[in-house]
Amino acid sequence: MLYSIVGTDVPDSLNKRQSTRPAHLARLTLLNEAGRLVIAGPNPSIDASDPGPAGFSGSLIIAEFPSLDEAQKWANADPYITAGVYTNVIVKPFIQVLP
Repeated sequence: MLYSIVGTDVPDSLNKRQSTRPAHLARLTLLNEAGRLVIAGPNPSIDASDPGPAGFSGSLIIAEFPSLDEAQKWANADPYITAGVYTNVIVKPFIQVLP
């Protein structure tokens, strides 16, 4: 089943995000190579594709996992959590209707 994973950044997370991004992307790459990643990306803090020093307010990942518990375990092990980028993460079942 698909699950949406929504992480919310702590204030002024940009430096932590930048230093932890390679490890975060490595995990996403593994999901993608396994054919389990639907979409992933950050939410800019401002209405711009490159928010510059304004940074990001969070991230969205939609991916396939065997269960909600497995999705939550995967999300809880994200480097952005251990580095203090995310203040919280919400994992919910997701049903893709379109496309």
